[in-house]
Amino acid sequence: MSIDPPGSGSTVRRIMLGASLRRLREASGLDRGQAGFHIRASESKISRMELGRVGFKTRDVEDLLTLYGVVDDAERRALLEMVREANTPGWWHKYSSELPTWFTTYVGLEEAASVIRTYEVQFVPGLLQTASYARSVYQLGNPDASPEKIERRVHMRMQRQERFTQKDGPRLWAVIDEAALKRTIGGREVMSEQLQHLLEVAALPNITIQVMPFKFGKHAAEGGAFSILRFPESDLSDVVYVEQLWGALYLDKREDIDPYLTAMEQLCVESTTPGGTVELIGGLLRKM
Repeated sequence: MSIDPPGSGSTVRRIMLGASLRRLREASGLDRGQAGFHIRASESKISRMELGRVGFKTRDVEDLLTLYGVVDDAERRALLEMVREANTPGWWHKYSSELPTWFTTYVGLEEAASVIRTYEVQFVPGLLQTASYARSVYQLGNPDASPEKIERRVHMRMQRQERFTQKDGPRLWAVIDEAALKRTIGGREVMSEQLQHLLEVAALPNITIQVMPFKFGKHAAEGGAFSILRFPESDLSDVVYVEQLWGALYLDKREDIDPYLTAMEQLCVESTTPGGTVELIGGLLRKM
């Protein structure tokens, strides 16, 4: 795992700030040991700061900027503002008591992403679920959860979707295995509503839905579901998210990302066209 789950704050802002500090250090000709000595810290702490894996203290960043020769007031203010943003919890942290730490990390990355490409096998992707479908899915995996906890989780899922239905929202490209659409979750009424919802959101300009049909018994993503997140900042690499039963993998190294990019491209080639998706889902609705 390349990205450590944070306890709070903005994951992406931390990564951006860390990358900026690394560039400034390298431009000044200093190594991590020298930078660490200046702020009374170890070389490993500087490494973690530059990777965005720890929180930032304003005083430490101020001292490093001075060491790196950053004297321009506007540049210093901009970087110190990033410290504040990196340490400010996002809206999703009010749900932290209901969420595992590893998933809180994902929501933070999702919130900052400009493009999300996802492949789902078991269920309709969370960002495309109706409230009734989401409630049924959560109840399946958490049969002992209280009604209040279930509703908070559903509300959070609906809140995550809001960015993607706005006029200038981020791009969402989902490939859904045909099995997920034929698996009746919550009963026929809930599933019918869910399929109709997919038809509606598929018409949005920033959402593309494809279906991996049964006829491809063997395909590029047999390993299971995954998502690829891309960010508007050129300094940030893509992140691959692979959810597991009791945790998740976050991959951001090129050699780890490339196989998933290749698999996603192949999935898109083998899956239905957007028009074919509408036809397939319409056919499923007519049979219900």
